[in-house]
Amino acid sequence: MATLVKHRKVNIIVLEQGEDIAGNCREGDIAILSDAAGWWIKFVGADGQVDCYGIPYASYNEALWAAKAAAEFGT
Repeated sequence: MATLVKHRKVNIIVLEQGEDIAGNCREGDIAILSDAAGWWIKFVGADGQVDCYGIPYASYNEALWAAKAAAEFGT
């Protein structure tokens, strides 16, 4: 089940394995998800467009910190 972390009025949605962005996030949200490469931060834009940083983070904590930093500046 996806977990919501709210930071500076921005929803940071932590997705579990198998959960998709479209089913859990909306415009302005930041999604955090993991795969074999690491932890990814994805930004959800208008019409469900998704943008992300080019490299994954090594840990959940690093990804969460980066997502909170992005929320500080607005997405």
